[in-house]
Amino acid sequence: MDKSNFDDIDRSILRALQGNARLSMLELSDTVGLSPTPCARRVRRLEADGFILDYHAQLNESAIGYGFSVFVSVQLDKQVDDALQAFEHAIEQYPEVVNCWLMTGNRDYLMRIAVADLAGYESFLTGKLTKIPGVASIESSIPIRQVKAQLSREI
Repeated sequence: MDKSNFDDIDRSILRALQGNARLSMLELSDTVGLSPTPCARRVRRLEADGFILDYHAQLNESAIGYGFSVFVSVQLDKQVDDALQAFEHAIEQYPEVVNCWLMTGNRDYLMRIAVADLAGYESFLTGKLTKIPGVASIESSIPIRQVKAQLSREI
């Protein structure tokens, strides 16, 4: 990422797109105080330089039947490259795993699982997660309510 040309207008563009990635170039240019052509040029540069990774729709998981989330910590029996890669490959196959992080500390992975209900989580846990070779322990936490959510840090 080339940060040498990154300025306050770029920050304004990123802030505006973070709030609504569906803004037209005209709306975006009005928001940040540039004419459309230079604004479009900056957006293309921000994309090319890796400041903007992707555009996507944020789905309402409850509305599509996956309103039950569980945070799951997993500890493997070995923390060697082969074991980590095997675990990561296995969970990539499971659509229930919507986020997964390799962690420091006493657990190797933290995942967020999205399913329809507690029975759906039990099915995932007993039918898939516990069957992955090398899983030594699993700890599940069910969130009560989300306190804060944003796609990334405020610019």
